[in-house]
Amino acid sequence: MLTLIDIRNIVLIEALALEFPAGLSTLTGETGAGKSILLDALGLALGARGDAGLVRAGQDQARVTAEFHVGADHPARAMLAENAIDADGPVILRRQIKADGGGRAFINDQPVSVQLLRDVGGTLVEIHGQSDDRGLLAARGHRALLDQYGGLGADLAAARSAWARWQAAVVAEAEAAARLEADQRDREWLEHAIAEIGALAAAPGEEEELAEARAAMQKGARLADDLGTIAGLMADGSGPLAQAARRLDRIAGEHPLLADALASMDRALVEAGEAETRLAAAVQALDADPARLDATEKRLFELRAMARKHRVACDDLPALLAQLQARAAALVAGEGGLAALAAETAAARAAWVAAADALAAGRAAAAVRLDAAVAAELAPLKLDAARFRTVVAPLPEAQWGPDGRDRVEFEIATNPGAPFAPLIKIASGGELSRFILALKVALAQTGSAGTLIFDEIDRGVGGAVASAIGERLARLAGTAQVLCVTHSPQVAARAGAQWRIAKAQADGHTRTDVVPLDAAERREEIARMLSGADVTDEARAQAARLLEGH
Repeated sequence: MLTLIDIRNIVLIEALALEFPAGLSTLTGETGAGKSILLDALGLALGARGDAGLVRAGQDQARVTAEFHVGADHPARAMLAENAIDADGPVILRRQIKADGGGRAFINDQPVSVQLLRDVGGTLVEIHGQSDDRGLLAARGHRALLDQYGGLGADLAAARSAWARWQAAVVAEAEAAARLEADQRDREWLEHAIAEIGALAAAPGEEEELAEARAAMQKGARLADDLGTIAGLMADGSGPLAQAARRLDRIAGEHPLLADALASMDRALVEAGEAETRLAAAVQALDADPARLDATEKRLFELRAMARKHRVACDDLPALLAQLQARAAALVAGEGGLAALAAETAAARAAWVAAADALAAGRAAAAVRLDAAVAAELAPLKLDAARFRTVVAPLPEAQWGPDGRDRVEFEIATNPGAPFAPLIKIASGGELSRFILALKVALAQTGSAGTLIFDEIDRGVGGAVASAIGERLARLAGTAQVLCVTHSPQVAARAGAQWRIAKAQADGHTRTDVVPLDAAERREEIARMLSGADVTDEARAQAARLLEGH
């Protein structure tokens, strides 16, 4: 609730500090005393448009500070926390307006934008004036008010949860469809690549083996003539040596040197045999068969060409084939998976529609109760010819959202036979304020702003109607702080606290003062409101009766 407002140099207000209690408080005074200035000043602190004309003549700047005490779960605290502003303790809104047109805004002594000031202020105070277009007159807030009135929090939470699941399913299906579409565009290439790589049947390490075999056969072709000549010489040379060894063997015993010569000849024969064996092996290893060389080169070139085509190493071709085969399998599975996701989306949509239908049914039932509650408040407020209704209508699918698929708007018809229309387009002046009061009383538990300000709600009425207005303001003050600018003694008498607003002259300047009234001063002020400029004893007695009755 609003606990303090401090005003400096606003038009006729030089310096003013007011502390407000809970419950119903009234501001009274003669017409033109400055009641509107007080509301304009509060409006500045709440983010209303600043005007250099509000700065008191001769001053450089004006300042308004409003302090509020709210609960830990109040929406204002969440907004402050989101904007990295200290959210502990009281919420203090401050606005400065310079005479040259500039200005600054603060919340808890931290500079903020005027928009943030307005947003936070909107959660703290509702001002219902003769030209107000916020609060209950704003159709965008009617759905939330009806949900609160009907106690539809659980149904609303269920609809929001179902909406989140539906939207998540829609996103998942769309992403899967996009991936599948991209894969579908590559399907032909994918099938071709799998076919050609699969037909090649490359093996890890095959390129190295082929390259080594090709190099060996190329060497064999180059050394073929030399190898043939050497083999011929070896064949011719080993025969005579063997014959000589056999003849020497017969005479080796005749002399030791002959025996040594035979041993050397035997070793030579053994080495010659090993040389022949190795030469034969070399000839085989370096086989330069043209057909085999051609086949080897062809296979090697095919492997390397395929690797270049797909920008991988030859040894990675088998792994690439496995990857492409996996993509192809996923493509086939993706078609089935997309169908499954589409089914999930359809199921999530159906679940949300069911939740939205339940919410719509709850809203329709709450609308009937609200219409009856408002109707009961209209007659005592001299609005018995008026009719009120809460419209709950389906929205087109393009406008569906987490809060359901219903449009909710409060409408009235002020005269019998007149068509229903939005509140702001039908009512005006004091009639508008009384409609708002009737709604506020009916919606007393909706959790709206903790401070409600009514500007001349009793305009144009008196007697029993004014008394009914006062009684309903007092009832409303049981759930919220209510400040009322009034000319009605019946309303003023209902208040727990009362201030008198008056103009005063000092040093050749006019200023507006706001004075709190004690019990005796209240009786005198209410007597003035009853009788006019000349306060009579009869008026004082009537004022006393009004105060005693409440």
